[in-house]
Amino acid sequence: MLRLPPFRLEQPETLQAALELLAAAGPQAVVLAGGTDLLPNMKHELLQPPVVVALSRVPELSSIRQAADGEIVIGAMTPLAAVAASPLVRATLPALAQAASLVAGPQLRRRGTLGGNVLLDTRCQYINQTHFWRSALGFCLKKDGTACHVVAGGSRCVAAASADSAPALMTLGARLEIAGVAGRRQVPIDAFFVADGIRNRKLEPGEILIAIRIPAPAAGHRGAYGKLRERGSIDFPLLGVAARLDLSPAGVCEDADLVLTALAAAPRRVAGVAEALRGVVTTPASGSDWVAALGKVAAMARRQCRPLPNIPGDHEWRSEMVPVYVRRTLQAAVAGEGPVHHV
Repeated sequence: MLRLPPFRLEQPETLQAALELLAAAGPQAVVLAGGTDLLPNMKHELLQPPVVVALSRVPELSSIRQAADGEIVIGAMTPLAAVAASPLVRATLPALAQAASLVAGPQLRRRGTLGGNVLLDTRCQYINQTHFWRSALGFCLKKDGTACHVVAGGSRCVAAASADSAPALMTLGARLEIAGVAGRRQVPIDAFFVADGIRNRKLEPGEILIAIRIPAPAAGHRGAYGKLRERGSIDFPLLGVAARLDLSPAGVCEDADLVLTALAAAPRRVAGVAEALRGVVTTPASGSDWVAALGKVAAMARRQCRPLPNIPGDHEWRSEMVPVYVRRTLQAAVAGEGPVHHV
């Protein structure tokens, strides 16, 4: 049985109290949301924080609301199950609702939070193991070692970003609201992630993600999320595909976006998608135009997105599935269907 290392648990009842506790405890302190990622990592001795600050008693961080200007604000402590089931999210942000619905299994979605999923630590088949297993291998760049076991001679960790919600939020132009003792700031989610598997997010010690802010979607917004995994539940993505399309009343694509995850340390936006799809009629009456456009975008994604052998699952097979899931997810977005999650 794997045991948690010793630590002191703090359970503040206000955001200000939580921030003050983190500031006093120092940079090694960590925040506990649902714990579905943090606690296993602590058991594997990837983290040994002296102080854990739990946010479960801070009620202001759990909510879903729509502002007068149409912006949708979701508290970082809102359970993933609540995000997936929210009528507002399902109606206006289908890709996000679908992504939330595919995280882990029902029990973990009731415990895990949207903010925790956004901040999910990067994963690799050489790091997410017990300390005993890793010590036999010789450790790695992400923790205690000096070598990358994925890329021979690599100087940067390539552990994979594996949060299902992050690519969906990127297609939606979300902003992250972050609080610290010095005040609050907002950062576009695109600028939040960096290509470093050791720490792939710009969150300073002592800061807390408190809300995700999503602009009002366009009138013709369509979205979908596709998740490649070996089983129908529990698994982290072997590939995640978030698609957004903005359609005119006649079904003409006016804008589009496509973001993939579980490839490298940060989610990857496929360049040129909007240009390839803009002006294309997506209705059945378009004949072969939509089919040709889908093939073009799928080929673009295949060229730009090259899975590494950093997570379980054959990376060459994952590469072959990139165009398949891109095509399926775009089709689901147009049809108002989804999620796409079977192999």
